[in-house]
Amino acid sequence: MKKFVSLMLAAVLALSVMAGCSQKMSGNVATDGSTSMEKVIGALGEAFEAQNKNVTFTYNPTGSGSGIQAVLEGRCDIGLSSRDLKAEESAQGLTGTVLAYDGIAVIVNPDNPVSELDVDTIARIYTGEITNWKDVGGLDAEIVLIGREAGSGTRDGFESITGTADNCQYRQELTSTGDVITTVSQNPDAIGYASLASVKDTVRAVTVGGVAPTEDTVKNGSYVIQRPFVLVTKTDTPLSEPAQKFFDFAISPDAAELISNAGAVAAN
Repeated sequence: MKKFVSLMLAAVLALSVMAGCSQKMSGNVATDGSTSMEKVIGALGEAFEAQNKNVTFTYNPTGSGSGIQAVLEGRCDIGLSSRDLKAEESAQGLTGTVLAYDGIAVIVNPDNPVSELDVDTIARIYTGEITNWKDVGGLDAEIVLIGREAGSGTRDGFESITGTADNCQYRQELTSTGDVITTVSQNPDAIGYASLASVKDTVRAVTVGGVAPTEDTVKNGSYVIQRPFVLVTKTDTPLSEPAQKFFDFAISPDAAELISNAGAVAAN
């Protein structure tokens, strides 16, 4: 009898293990949208796949508007937007959840005496209206404008916030944040912009409107050269199990370090 009971228990245990295996989450998570969010979403997607071996994560970098439309049309699970949803988009049955904030620091060479600028002055510098550092409290030297290449998410954010889109008079358009930082660090007359998390002590971030770019000032909104990274979902349509698991992971405190390492400030 004892042997029979033992065999029955073993069988039940085996069935339980098999049931657990069969219930292991699998499937796909499809994201679509903002190119500016590539590093953040890439880092989160890679970590999520590592934790969920049977789930495939995809990211389609089409731009914020396209990602929002993709959610509406059911072509992806989660849309990605580097701006807040418009009222008419929310009215169509979409919900925006802020994942992170992208702070963009305005940087100068450490030898440059200018330490404070406002958004209007930054815009006038980048559009070529102000061309000499002496006009903003610096030395008598031509301002050398350094920026990112067309299509860069950082450039898009900087130009959108400062109202300078298509009007910047760049001396150099570089293909990475690291190149911008290196170039500014080597030229005392240069000015550039870079994601806050990437700024090193080889350059100096100016205050903007009296506010220094820090994780706290980005998070509380007092540092104005920033924008939200938003996860967009359908308000009344549940996500699939894998998509919901990714969503929950992405906005959890556990993801904060990944988001920070990717150059943004986690909302949670």
